[in-house]
Amino acid sequence: MDNRSRLINWALLLGLVALWGTSFMVIAISVETIDPISVVFYRLVLGALVIALVVYARGLKFPRDLASWGGFALMAVAGNTLPFYLISWGQQSVNSGIAGMIMAIMPLMTMLLAHYFVEDEKLNRYKLIGFALGISGVTVLLGPVFAGGGPAFWGGLAIFVAATCYAVNAILIRRLPRFSPLVGACSVLLMSSLIMLPIWWFLAPQNDSISQDSMSAVIWLGIGPTGIATIILFTVIARAGPTFLSTINYLVPVVAFFGGAWLLSEAVYWHHYLALITILSGIALTRIKTSPVMPR
Repeated sequence: MDNRSRLINWALLLGLVALWGTSFMVIAISVETIDPISVVFYRLVLGALVIALVVYARGLKFPRDLASWGGFALMAVAGNTLPFYLISWGQQSVNSGIAGMIMAIMPLMTMLLAHYFVEDEKLNRYKLIGFALGISGVTVLLGPVFAGGGPAFWGGLAIFVAATCYAVNAILIRRLPRFSPLVGACSVLLMSSLIMLPIWWFLAPQNDSISQDSMSAVIWLGIGPTGIATIILFTVIARAGPTFLSTINYLVPVVAFFGGAWLLSEAVYWHHYLALITILSGIALTRIKTSPVMPR
């Protein structure tokens, strides 16, 4: 791979980091005057529209069998509707930086689930220590929140469950039939939008005081972190592979943490830094490969 290709790959990766890392700040702005159900519905519809335009432009075809769409429905719930709602709801009482750091537990939860549900993905001592460090980091992060109770406790717990949902979705993606990445992503977003439609229609509260900032934030959530980011995601995987993409696990929580502190003036304390370092150290440990034991 030449230097130009490497630069393009890193530019795409950093663009994805920027979109996903700042999405927590954008969510924080959106839920100021828009209810979480509406935030999720608008985000999904706009994201599906962006990817559908790309799928149509490339002349790609959607599957027509019910089994495929049943799989898309499972991934829609685990990977979009439920975690999107939990994050939006949780961020009504939890800062965006903290939300981003809690989400960093996702690859560790994926690793734990993969041990039981994916072949050749067994835990080793480094993965176990890394998982323990990651959980310790979340405990350091949320300890004061949990001790205080109230809305912040439930908000932090909701975001942790959302991270677990993403881990479950990662396992589903490995086990369910595979499709063209863009077709699969678009189909999941379409199913997510259909699932959210009746929920939004019947349960979303009436709101006549939506601010321009919140509406702009929701529109950007759908177009940027949901639609454009998904296209970049599959482009990076195709160009550089999933191992290169995994670098994002270190960068997104850092962007979320410092972005919330600098741009939204969110309060930052010493234990936040300790939690961030601990969680990232845990992720790093899980990347260590153990040498197979040679038979004697």
